[in-house]
Amino acid sequence: MTGAPTVFVATCDLAAQLRGRAVPISREEAVLRSGTGWVPADLAITCFGPIADNVFGSAGDLRLLPEPATRVDVPADGDLPGTRLYLANQTLPDGTPWECCPRTFLTTAVEELRAELGITVVASFEHEFTLAGLPSSPPFSFERYRSAEPFGSGLVTLLDQAGFDPETWLPEYGDAQHEITLSPADAVVAADRAVLLRELVRDLARRRGLRACFAPLLDPIGTGNGVHIHLSFRDADGNPALYDPARPGGLSELGARFSAGILRHAPALTAVTAASPVSFLRLTPHRWSAGGVFLAERNREAMLRICPGTGPDAGAQLNLEYRAADATANPWLALGVLLRAGLEGIRRGYPEPTVWPESATEEELSAVPPLPKTQDEALNALEKDEVVGGFFAPDLLTTYLAVKRAEAVSLGGLDDAERCRRIADVH
Repeated sequence: MTGAPTVFVATCDLAAQLRGRAVPISREEAVLRSGTGWVPADLAITCFGPIADNVFGSAGDLRLLPEPATRVDVPADGDLPGTRLYLANQTLPDGTPWECCPRTFLTTAVEELRAELGITVVASFEHEFTLAGLPSSPPFSFERYRSAEPFGSGLVTLLDQAGFDPETWLPEYGDAQHEITLSPADAVVAADRAVLLRELVRDLARRRGLRACFAPLLDPIGTGNGVHIHLSFRDADGNPALYDPARPGGLSELGARFSAGILRHAPALTAVTAASPVSFLRLTPHRWSAGGVFLAERNREAMLRICPGTGPDAGAQLNLEYRAADATANPWLALGVLLRAGLEGIRRGYPEPTVWPESATEEELSAVPPLPKTQDEALNALEKDEVVGGFFAPDLLTTYLAVKRAEAVSLGGLDDAERCRRIADVH
């Protein structure tokens, strides 16, 4: 890219917002070496803007140290200049890791799985969002697909040029809803792409006179926008580690024990993966989101779904899909807590969960544990779950709880429709 006047160095915070600082393009090499300044209390900024009460106060200094491999060039468009984006780790002034950095939280989890189990994590994030400003059109229709042009083809081109390897772009079920999926990648790369994708979608939509919204619900009775997190593993020789055709659902023992950890700690995990007060309006039965805490084959009401492969590569394609997530969550934290919870399932030898078959009836599934009904219930579960709470540095956990509770207070006294609108304004 030539002619870009600035470089934007960014992190994704606990409110799932991309925040950072711009520097002149002439300082790119310097900022790649030593980063740019940041403040610990920035971690406590809520999605609505104010800073929640926090342990940092006005003291301390950090650096946003860019990760060169995350570079994305956003091209100039009319009178709008291009820019260059980097995602950064938040570090101490001497460049050593800061224990409250969300990206470091994920990279450490990935390293733990590699060190203890000898496996590489492969992941992908599926994002649903709505595009306001388009004419009404039927679900999944060619009409909706075409009505989104030139936005749709522009988005695919932008993601392709950024090296994100887009897999599908499709009209979805809900009003004005669309979905973009990226091909599976190394876990940290997949989460980095999830962070950047949301901003690239919103930015391109603005430039096309549209408004993209990733909020979990725009209307309490409407169709929600989810983020489905897909996971699979490779062993040290590069072979799929989740697949065993002789076992229920084709899921290996390692996969079953990993799933047990996620299911055991589901209430606390949802406080991180479904991170807004309106998220839990969506996580109810019959919404095709997540109707209960169970593991199933090909059932989109399951919190954790086994996605089968096909043909001679079935083993390599099989993956776990975590469905109780949305774009109010920080992708680094969401994937990090899932990996750590799964690792605990293996470490602690949790009993293997039932793999509910595709044929399971609603009556048969009526006894499975429900998800939290409210964000407050999920946050209380996170606070009380010593295992999941132990994944976090104490200051990170304290700040996360403070941010989420401050956001909830900001919506106090509002009805569900107004709460959905306020969250949609942000996301």
